[in-house]
Amino acid sequence: MSADNTRPTTDDSHASGMGAIILEGGTAFRVWAPHATAVDVTGSFDDWSALPPTTPANPTDRRTAEKAAPPTADHTLTSEHNGYWYGEVLGARVGQEYRFVIHAEDGRLISRIDPYARHVTSSVGNGIIVDPDAYDWRGDDFTIASLNELVIYEMHVGTFFDEDPGDDHPATLDDVEDKMGHLVHLGVNAIELMPLAEFAGDFSWGYNPANIFAVESAYGGPEKLRDLVRIAHSHGIAVIIDVVYNHFGPSDLDLWQFDGWSDNDKGGIYFYNDWRSSTPWGDTRPDYGRGEVRQFIHDNAMMWLREYHADGLRLDMTPYMRSVDATVMNIPDGWSLSRWINTDIRQLEPTRYVIAEDLHGYPPVVSTGEDGAAFHAQWDNHFVHPVRAAVIAADDRARDMGAIRDAVEFSYGDAFSRVIYTESHDEVANGSARVPEEIDADDPDGYYAQKRSTLGAALVFTAPGVPMIFQGQEFLTDGWFRDTVPLDWHRDQKFRGIVRLYADLIDLRLNRAGFTKGLCGQHVATLHNNNDTKVYAFHRWYDGGPGDDVVVAVNLSNISWGEYTIGMPWPGRWTTRLDSDATQYSPDFIGEEVPEEVEALAQSYDGQPARATLVLPPYSVAILSRD
Repeated sequence: MSADNTRPTTDDSHASGMGAIILEGGTAFRVWAPHATAVDVTGSFDDWSALPPTTPANPTDRRTAEKAAPPTADHTLTSEHNGYWYGEVLGARVGQEYRFVIHAEDGRLISRIDPYARHVTSSVGNGIIVDPDAYDWRGDDFTIASLNELVIYEMHVGTFFDEDPGDDHPATLDDVEDKMGHLVHLGVNAIELMPLAEFAGDFSWGYNPANIFAVESAYGGPEKLRDLVRIAHSHGIAVIIDVVYNHFGPSDLDLWQFDGWSDNDKGGIYFYNDWRSSTPWGDTRPDYGRGEVRQFIHDNAMMWLREYHADGLRLDMTPYMRSVDATVMNIPDGWSLSRWINTDIRQLEPTRYVIAEDLHGYPPVVSTGEDGAAFHAQWDNHFVHPVRAAVIAADDRARDMGAIRDAVEFSYGDAFSRVIYTESHDEVANGSARVPEEIDADDPDGYYAQKRSTLGAALVFTAPGVPMIFQGQEFLTDGWFRDTVPLDWHRDQKFRGIVRLYADLIDLRLNRAGFTKGLCGQHVATLHNNNDTKVYAFHRWYDGGPGDDVVVAVNLSNISWGEYTIGMPWPGRWTTRLDSDATQYSPDFIGEEVPEEVEALAQSYDGQPARATLVLPPYSVAILSRD
């Protein structure tokens, strides 16, 4: 099937919805198992009466359980004659555990966790009945900032802040709340949480989802996520959630051969059962062409936005939804699924965003045209790779200023349909380290690491695009990202000047003082670019004019230029809003005397109508705005 909307047909006596559905006086259950001959639901409400004797209530391996003796089924579901099964259990209440027992065509009894379970005891445990509508949001009606005024902070809940890193447990959603003051001080207005769906074990990046509707139990479960979102919103911070639809699992995966059926010994009803099943992470690509699976994924996307008040989603590695090997589009159903989800979000949840980790520079990803996937933005490979290469290179001669210009000025048509960064969870692992470590592995806290990593950050906050930083980047975290190593928060004080530099850059990026509106604008133009001196200057503007026009001058050399002339877009007085070499940011910086004001003369230069002479310290950025 390829229909976008596949729902079970219900009569007036059946509640709508999937999984555990709260009723007055009990709970209804619905599950999709088209090859089952019968389905039971069992749990703590009936003392697990229907559970196969060989399958304990908290099993360690319960993909298939052979029937050893006939169980007593107190709650057998009724076929709805379309692959769905439904039943109601009076007295089943919130907090009780449950499972489905599938009667397979070959006679086996198979104990399964609910694919739609909102809460689980663990990835190898049981579903828990919850009421998604019971949470008191206390009037939360937050609206995320527009894309041109968004600054994203990517974080991994398990390592962001861990008060007791030796207790053999990851940090939790509560721990993120404990550091909300830091995020407010830093000035970001969105946090992007690496995947929260229940995964195998307690420590993970999260890109191995076992139960995509359940919030990771080791992080605190669904109520703790709602708490975090509500509290973040009260501080003016949006929450974007990372989701994984290019594969499931591959371990602790009850969806695998869910109702006993499969073809070619592959995954069964939720998965492709041919060559399309193969992914770099396992043989577990969902069947995007099957209506019930499309609905399952669509429901999941909408759940995060509606039940958790999330402000956006970031879809992991979208090329592997449209392609087996991320090259030619040979899975068009994956592309159309993305478009369906994104189009519905645009229409039904118009204040929410969907971001693709695509990294192929493919313009249709962010197009709403007939050939587009309709994402609001995509992570941009045109920026991260050349900028990282430039700041990491040991020899100034290796820095390609043309590549830097192209990275800054690239556009998919809308300047804010790309997310730009120098560090993300992918860029600082898998063989690569944090930028300070890549710059100077022998001294990642030293002068060059400080100077060039913050220069890269300054480009992130001044180039057109949605800026993003990765947790700890603001206090010069080194090494590489691991899901078992939490951030060292002592560095927050050790490098409090660097934190201030990030905060100042964010303030300018968001025009909080009213002088730099241009950094929120669509427009960018080169003023000066010299590959010999390694100086690049560009103009940003929204509408143009005083308080709007911004000039950014970047010195990517170890030379201090005391009198450096560049073209300017307008004559008149310009004020230095930030000098990244200032000693307030680090005692290691030179602290060249940079003029607070610069007079641009009405003399043409670099093809511009005016010229100005600047002081450009080594490896630094000067940001000026027009008075």
